[in-house]
Amino acid sequence: MTYTLSDQLTRYADLIIHTGVAVKPGDTVVVTISSDQSELAEKIGSAAYAAGAVEVLTDWHNDALDRQKLLHAPDERLLTVPPMYADQIEYWLQHHAKRISVHSQAPNALAGVDPERAAAYRRALGTVGQPWRVAIQNNDIAWTVVAAASPQWAQTVFPQLSAAGATMKLWEAIFKTVRLGDDDYRGAWAAHIKKLAERTAWLNQQQFTELHYTSPRTDLHIGLPAHHVWMAGEAQTPAGDTFVPNMPTEEVFTAPDRTRINGRVTATKPLAYGGQLLTGMQFTFRDGQVVQATADQGNDVLQHLLATDAGARSLGEVALVPDQSSIAQSGILFYSTLFDENAASHLALGAAYPFSVAGGTQMDDAQLTAAGLNRSQVHVDFMVGSSDMSIDGLQADGTSVPVFRAGNWVR
Repeated sequence: MTYTLSDQLTRYADLIIHTGVAVKPGDTVVVTISSDQSELAEKIGSAAYAAGAVEVLTDWHNDALDRQKLLHAPDERLLTVPPMYADQIEYWLQHHAKRISVHSQAPNALAGVDPERAAAYRRALGTVGQPWRVAIQNNDIAWTVVAAASPQWAQTVFPQLSAAGATMKLWEAIFKTVRLGDDDYRGAWAAHIKKLAERTAWLNQQQFTELHYTSPRTDLHIGLPAHHVWMAGEAQTPAGDTFVPNMPTEEVFTAPDRTRINGRVTATKPLAYGGQLLTGMQFTFRDGQVVQATADQGNDVLQHLLATDAGARSLGEVALVPDQSSIAQSGILFYSTLFDENAASHLALGAAYPFSVAGGTQMDDAQLTAAGLNRSQVHVDFMVGSSDMSIDGLQADGTSVPVFRAGNWVR
């Protein structure tokens, strides 16, 4: 069946509401979205109310205005977060709001902005937003991150096309990655989640003490905490609401032991971070800490990221993604972590998700740290997988088990 763009946006909104955050009667929903994506916002709101939501709150943003603020606002205003921001977060938390974050930012939206000012602004927002971030990291609320095509982003991905042509092509790519090409897209997602669950079950049975990554560019040992938990695809809140944190999703992930990371690793894809593009990143780790890091492009941004806090120099996530994933096989470089992290195995600088160890959501920061999990204000994924990467798991008795060969699952 052939669908118009409006039809696909309606189906996309339905998928986001029913599979992404599983809205049910009585729910409050928060949609964080760009002001130029009003049609999708309206369709998400309509689908949410049809599912029984009692309130849909729209958290609008605008990349061009954010850029102007970073370029021109005096420091004292730039770093002063208005009280209404904290009040808004408190309201969301009180109503257990289900959060939908729609990404459409161009990877270089903040090119030319002073990296130090941008980093300071992110820290200020991060401090005030910590309760909301903790609720998300604990899966206390249902949340999902999805994408929308903007002309600026689209022309970065497809520079040979006109703005209109590139935007349409990017929409088509987005729809394909979230399985809207299947008439029964909800059923297609259920089957995909089941397959990912089988991978997590096997990894959780193994309880590897370490993963060893090797390729021509990487030789990295990553320790795993005792009683670590692999997750994938679907998550659940304490209230029993199931949700899909990232759409698309191809990863199986857990947290590393922040004290047992050693070796070198090279990023295999560019990273769009904070409106700026980082390429050619290389890291050396010793006893869990980055002791050397460089980037061919965006090195200043990378150094500011690593200086955010003590935890920014260690890892909070290790994720396995096969080179056979549909996103990898598409050959498209999206310049967006949401997509590119699902085309390659990846790691994350910064905070670990507490649910990555048994009982972690009931632990405080000190207990999580003692369990080996990294704590930080940031969580930034970067891609390291490739078609020539091998990954081995080390068992407690010293047995080495092949997990990935030539960038894909062995079993």
